[in-house]
Order: sequence, then structure tokens, then C-alpha cells
Amino acid sequence: MIKPSEKAPLSAARLVELCDLPAGVVNLLLGDARAGKPLAEHEAVKLVHFTGSVEAGRSVAVAAAKRLQRTILELGENDPVLVDADVDVAATAKAVATSTFLNSGQICTSSEWIYVHRAVADEFVAALVAEAEGWTMSDDPYSPGLGPLVDDTQRRIVHDHVREAVDRGATLLCGGGQPDRPGYFYPATVLTEVTSVMRIMKEETFGPVAPVTVVDSFAEAIDLANTTSFGLAATVYSSTPENLRRCREINAALVWINEWQHGGVNMVYEPWGVSGMGATGAAASFDAATRPVSMLYSPSTNHG
Repeated sequence: MIKPSEKAPLSAARLVELCDLPAGVVNLLLGDARAGKPLAEHEAVKLVHFTGSVEAGRSVAVAAAKRLQRTILELGENDPVLVDADVDVAATAKAVATSTFLNSGQICTSSEWIYVHRAVADEFVAALVAEAEGWTMSDDPYSPGLGPLVDDTQRRIVHDHVREAVDRGATLLCGGGQPDRPGYFYPATVLTEVTSVMRIMKEETFGPVAPVTVVDSFAEAIDLANTTSFGLAATVYSSTPENLRRCREINAALVWINEWQHGGVNMVYEPWGVSGMGATGAAASFDAATRPVSMLYSPSTNHG
């Protein structure tokens, strides 16, 4: 059974249409939480794999726990990017812009917090702003630019985070306004001078916004990256062996080094903290959907 988000049902509906499977093997249920809640609570459902908000994920987990059924949860995120002092600044800024602005920041592993070493901070920020200004808004689905956010509610969340950060002392270098045009567009935005008290550094923004924090060492970047309660993914840009060894200290299910979103079919991960629970990927996905059973055979014995 598949129940897509009520905000984006069409792609799932099309997927089911294209499935070359007998009728009834894959079923599609459309609706909001009023449709999802009974599904999570139904006795016939033996495994729930949920992707969505932390709040909704907790509700799903509670419903499944009442029946002692398994759940796999991939929930909220605030993925950090760590930029070391030894990087190719221009190439790294371009890569970070892609991981932040692609799909208007509406990817579970989009980059939301950027920690950059002071030695390259000024050059990196200037390059990032130049990249951001090249991400133009377009309603052409085949355009490489910024499409609209999913709805007005999400755009308000993004704008509120940006506005609150600026009100608290952050510096807005580009973007940051709601354009006067049809559609829920938001421009590529870069902020500096952000602090831990700002919502944009504590909550999931899920939009095309790049808040930059300058750090004095790679160790400081790791410490700041680990202050969040989220832990889905992180990206590191560095060529220093000692710092690369320290990447294992980052509290994230996926840690990409020098390239965002790379990996293979055998990749297995499990989120940290409020980003969810349950290992997925490769054989782990099959293990989650099945139960191990042992059939113990002994030859029959004539007891007379």
C-alpha cells in the first residue's frame, strides 16, 4: 500500500500506473492524515515505512507500537556542510549551491547549515553568493533553475525563518523576499552572521536558503554540526587525512565526502535522533520487510 503526501500525490499515482504488476499487488491510497492514521493502525499492516515530518512520524510510531509492529521512519532533517580550509573554493561553492538550491531545497538531504573555515570564508561566501544569483526562478519543469515551493504554507515557513534571522542580527547577502509573481516561488538566499538561537539554525527550513557560519577549525565545525537533534546526512569538503578520519564523529546516517548524493546500490544507513529509525538500503530493506524463520528438521524416529 502506498499513501503519498497529500501535497504531492501525482508522481506516486503515475508510478502506480506504470507498475507492470498484477492488480492488487500495489495499491494507492490518496488523502491526508485522516487516510494515513487508519492505515498505520490497521491490524493487516505489518510494516510501516514512513517519510515525513517528525510530528507525523511520532504519531505513526505510536500507532504501530500499540500493535507491536515494526516501523521505518525517515523524518525531518537539517543537514550540515563542513567546508575545510584546503578546498577548491570555487568548485566547493558550486557544489554547495547545488545541494542547497536543487529542487528549491525540497530534498530530504538538502544542505541547510554551512560551516566554513575562516581561512577561506570570505572567498567562499562571495563565490556562494555569485552561484546563488545564478539560480533564477522558473516555472518551466525542464529548467535547471528554481521551481516553486510545494505550497504557500511552506513558503511562509521559509520566509519566516529568514526574516526572524535577519531581525536577530543575521546579514542577508542575496534573496530573502517573496517575489510578486504567480506560484509559490522563493529566491536562492544566502545568510551570514547566523547564531544558534535563530530558528533557521534549529528547525527544518526545507527551502532554498544557505545560512553560513564561520568556524576556526574543522573540530569546531564537527561540534556545531552535532548540536542538532537531527541526523540524516552531512557533507564534508576536505582533503586533510586527519580531518577525514574525524568524519566518523559526525552524527549522521550518511556522510558524503567531497561529493553530495553519491553512493551505490549497497549503501545502508539508519537516521540518528529525531530524523528517524530503522536501517534501509540494499539487503536491509529486504530484512525490514521479512521475518527470519528457522525450520529445524530431524529424521523421524520409531519409538516402537
